[in-house]
Amino acid sequence: MKCTLQLVELNLRCERSYCDCNFSLKDHPVHLTSHGKSIEPLVAAMSDDPIREWILSEGKATQIKGISPIGGGCINHATRYDTDAGSFFVKTNRSIGQSMFDGEALGLNAMYETGSIRVPKPYKVGSLPTGGSYIIMEFIEFGASRRNQSALGRKLAEMHKAAKSEKGFGFHVDNTIGSTPQINTWMSDWVEFFAEHRLGYQLKLAREQYGDPTIYERGQRLAKNLGPLFKNVVIEPCLLHGDLWSGNITYDKNGEPVILDPACYYGHNEAEFGMSWCAGFGGDFYKAYFEVMPEQPDFDQRRDLYMLYHYLNHYNLFGSGYRSSAMSIIDDYLRIS
Repeated sequence: MKCTLQLVELNLRCERSYCDCNFSLKDHPVHLTSHGKSIEPLVAAMSDDPIREWILSEGKATQIKGISPIGGGCINHATRYDTDAGSFFVKTNRSIGQSMFDGEALGLNAMYETGSIRVPKPYKVGSLPTGGSYIIMEFIEFGASRRNQSALGRKLAEMHKAAKSEKGFGFHVDNTIGSTPQINTWMSDWVEFFAEHRLGYQLKLAREQYGDPTIYERGQRLAKNLGPLFKNVVIEPCLLHGDLWSGNITYDKNGEPVILDPACYYGHNEAEFGMSWCAGFGGDFYKAYFEVMPEQPDFDQRRDLYMLYHYLNHYNLFGSGYRSSAMSIIDDYLRIS
């Protein structure tokens, strides 16, 4: 299925505007478990500087040699701490509580534990005594812009293959997609989960925010009739990054892919490609991916469905410039249903 999309314009707009609600480590714990076990609450040390205190105790540093800001963040302030025990990457937010960083850390840790694609290891999340929150994580040195699409596809597929959930589709906590809440309540049926917690939630936001009954009503018609698109498809709850666009993909100094700033949940592996219009995935990426995770029947017929979730989110975040793309996908599916 093909939609009438002005891809070049949209890609450029995506690169500019998505920064408004997302942030990338390349520009700039609750102790964690990724197996659904109980998570102890994080309590930050109530000192004048809990970040420095953690680095000089649990971070095993005896000296902080330098602190330097890292540009590129739009919501959070990003900082590099250089110490005699190595470097740490710290994000702080003076107005948002630690639940956002809790979700990010839990997702990073879940991906890290698969031992597949590289992600920064999260160390600590806490509250700032003056208000707001912080996350401390591994600092990764990035290399030249070596776009190894084959390695990215293979490593991503290895993560999807390695990490499955016995609880079904969802995640241990709700998190955010950009700055939009992402509901991750567990469900046993993928089609129901995607219809309700992905498409349905975004459609309700559009109706509430813009008073847009047309996209809501047509979108709900589609959401209630997704079953035929998944005929003869084996769907397993794979761990997904959830927000895989170009701003969240980079490479370390050895040229190995690194993925950042997740919106993790367990879902159908194909949903990972929903931001492909803003990620630059090419033929080498898909070839390597499908060598590890074989392509399912009629994959091309579901590709636009997963893009729809992210177009709706961009519509809700950035306005009417993304409405026509979302409506085009909805109408295309309704014509063949």
